[in-house]
Amino acid sequence: MQSDFILQGHVLSYQASPFEGDAPEAAARIDQAVAVSGGKIAGAGSLEHMQALLPQAEVIRHGEKLILAGFVDAHVHYPQTAMIASWGKRLIDWLNSYTFPEEMRFADRAYADEISNRYLDLTVANGTTTVCSFATIHPESVDAFFTAAQARGQRVVAGKTCMNRNAPDGLQDTVQSAYDDSKALLQRWHGVDRIEYAITPRFSPTSTPEQLEVMGQLWAEHSDCLMQTHLSEQLDEIEWVKFLFPEARDYLDTYEKFGLLGGKGLYGHAIHLEERERHQLREHGAGLVHCPTSNTFIGSGLFDMAGLMAEGQNIGLATDTGGGSSFSMLRTMAAAYEIGQLRGVPLHASQLLWLATQGSARTLHMADKIGNIAPGMEADLVVLDLASTPAIAQRSACANDLWEAIFPTVMMGDDRAVSEVWINGKRQ
Repeated sequence: MQSDFILQGHVLSYQASPFEGDAPEAAARIDQAVAVSGGKIAGAGSLEHMQALLPQAEVIRHGEKLILAGFVDAHVHYPQTAMIASWGKRLIDWLNSYTFPEEMRFADRAYADEISNRYLDLTVANGTTTVCSFATIHPESVDAFFTAAQARGQRVVAGKTCMNRNAPDGLQDTVQSAYDDSKALLQRWHGVDRIEYAITPRFSPTSTPEQLEVMGQLWAEHSDCLMQTHLSEQLDEIEWVKFLFPEARDYLDTYEKFGLLGGKGLYGHAIHLEERERHQLREHGAGLVHCPTSNTFIGSGLFDMAGLMAEGQNIGLATDTGGGSSFSMLRTMAAAYEIGQLRGVPLHASQLLWLATQGSARTLHMADKIGNIAPGMEADLVVLDLASTPAIAQRSACANDLWEAIFPTVMMGDDRAVSEVWINGKRQ
């Protein structure tokens, strides 16, 4: 049985998107305490009011620390954990040199179990409580990841990666096995505890039109599922897609024509979009996932956060482990800020934290469950120490307001800033 408790500190929640209006900080609310009962948020407000709400609850005092919803990482590859930060390759060479050889190891269930637990340990240590992950072609890789998450009571999304060309023989499925394996895994796991399945064609270059077609068919049969893939990450990748799909109007069309464009679609990277693609993505309410440390590490380009937000796109934030160079959503927020600066539009701390919580939860269609602090939400929480290192502490100490005190942790923080993590109302 889960016990009731109250966390005291600076409690951050969002009443609106900080990308709307002239004052990003106005979208947020700062309370003194958050009350949790039965694994759900019971309320947020003054400490006195929360104690009146839950008179028998233990009060856990965090002083000047920041309490917010746990981070939501909307695009990762957990099988790439062991080869994160592999040197010096562009996307296609990087896949062939590092990623594909590592992913072939996931036919071994014991290895998949090991990496699943290692990955979830690393991400929770960095304050991440929900992830949306690609697995490998092996059903064992999905079973291992979901089993590890289920044991922790963690809300996760994942799917068997489908790819039947332009990959090593040991890392290809077929049109039929992609459909059959994905359907069996979906039926086994989707909606069990806090687990959701995502239909997962890796990206157009590694699937034949026939495989993309059956993935679209499966999604139509299970439209309550998410579908995740990659879109317009690098310019040479886009040229490759044009070569492989000469009849397609653009990269997005290679998904659209096979029924793989929709409101529950997640499109990682989306850097080099054409006007038609932007229009179609917005019209369908699709989720775009910004992966800034990956985009700089692999040299992909600069995501147009300001322009895409202004036109009403649905955008989340992600580490893209292991193309991304960090398991930390704090480091990911810092990279998003730096990319914004390079595009001439710096992001406010309120916007960065929103992207890493509520924004990503929206792309996953889970904003009613996670990514914010509000009554009835699931109690996935992170407590951040705003003075976790001497360098951060000295800057935070001379801040003029709370947002100025938060920003050094966003820019320089790492797992040392993560003071406490709660998943489903249980301390980790």
